[in-house]
Amino acid sequence: MNDDRSHSPLLVPPSNQDWMQGVLSAKVILVMYGDYQCPRSADVYKLIKGIKRELSAAFGEDYLCLIFRHFPQAQIHPHAQRAAQAAVAAAAQGQFWSMHDILFARQHNLENGYLIEYANDLGLDIPQFLKDLPKQVHIDRINEDIKSGLHSGVTDAPTLFINNIRYTGRWKVTELMTAIVAASH
Repeated sequence: MNDDRSHSPLLVPPSNQDWMQGVLSAKVILVMYGDYQCPRSADVYKLIKGIKRELSAAFGEDYLCLIFRHFPQAQIHPHAQRAAQAAVAAAAQGQFWSMHDILFARQHNLENGYLIEYANDLGLDIPQFLKDLPKQVHIDRINEDIKSGLHSGVTDAPTLFINNIRYTGRWKVTELMTAIVAASH
């Protein structure tokens, strides 16, 4: 079956509004649409972290920019949406990537009590976090990510774009690393 969406370009370009590790002037920009409760998203993120570490050591910190966009699949992962809200609430306190890493590492424990525990472990302002989470003050930000993904043909997580081109290869270190390096030329 030929699925035209698998060749869709990234239609909402990376910007300073995105959650990123690196700079937009990097040779390669890797955009990941992910879901905190999705085991494959966690595996792919772990793979990307290792690749980013290797490429940064070999080519410098500005070689690869990693961007994460939320794509919670609430119909199959009931805690993914709330986990995304916790990540954005942590971002409001300057701790997006720390919370992001915890959520993927502990994705089997994403109920509210655990999210509060993670926020506490990060030293977040808990009263503010507790105010933000139930009121869903950051839901629009997550919905923007979802809409941008849908606009680019994303139907599930994880989905990757390398320099605005959808990655359709296998989720293996060598294949992904080869695609990233090829995109820099």
